[in-house]
Amino acid sequence: MLTEGQVILHEPLGDEEQKLRKLVLKSPIASKAEAGQFTAVQVKDSAVPSFDPLLRRPISLAGISSEKEEITLLYRIQGRGTEILARAQVGDRLSMMGPLGCGFSLPAEGELWLIAGGIGIFPLYPLAQKAMAQGLQVRLFWGAENRPFLESAGLTSWQALGIPIELSTLDGSLGHKGLVTEPVGNLLEKQEIRGNIISAATCGPKKMMQAVTELCLARQVPVQVSLEERMGCAVGACLGCAVALIDETGAKVHKKVCQDGPVFQGKEVVWDESC
Repeated sequence: MLTEGQVILHEPLGDEEQKLRKLVLKSPIASKAEAGQFTAVQVKDSAVPSFDPLLRRPISLAGISSEKEEITLLYRIQGRGTEILARAQVGDRLSMMGPLGCGFSLPAEGELWLIAGGIGIFPLYPLAQKAMAQGLQVRLFWGAENRPFLESAGLTSWQALGIPIELSTLDGSLGHKGLVTEPVGNLLEKQEIRGNIISAATCGPKKMMQAVTELCLARQVPVQVSLEERMGCAVGACLGCAVALIDETGAKVHKKVCQDGPVFQGKEVVWDESC
């Protein structure tokens, strides 16, 4: 769906050195969006009318309020496109496509483990809210570089949910020192896990998600992964975001992250092949 969103809030998120931004828009996308979906935002420099950059920027939905008709986008300034987007002012109207892709599904019962690396935390917040509203138990594992990042990227909001949280930092400044996969693996080993009791959802660096998937599947814990690939059109036409999967017959197939994903079952993903 091609639509517009009106900026009602746009501000730095936490420590300015982290280059994180919170963008809240009034948009009809909110009425149809599900956790795990994304929007493709057209970025333009109003001071220099141009079609450059031509491609839209895909950004996951970090907040969905159908009652207020608002969506929240959290992003990190990492290149020219997001640098231009960061200049958007309250009242501006941005061209958007969405909601796009297939989001997360929830189990009927049990405990849902959310496992995030870095800014992979952003699309998991609306999933946590939906899971809790459905009566599921939720546990968060979140790893990042350091304490300033975790605190800037929304740690307080997660703590306000009142769920168990396991934090990891590479420098040991907060929580476990090391990779987020380590506390995940440790807890899996300590508990008697049955696949119909615990399920998992993960988003973050590819290697982290691969490790999480291997840990979960070894204990018969179903896991959903939110893949991030470079996108051109974001609607399935350019094939630029194709990934390799194994279908139910055991055959290798290629699907598009923008249209068939970004959320897939971890057991389907061929991690060691680039398409």
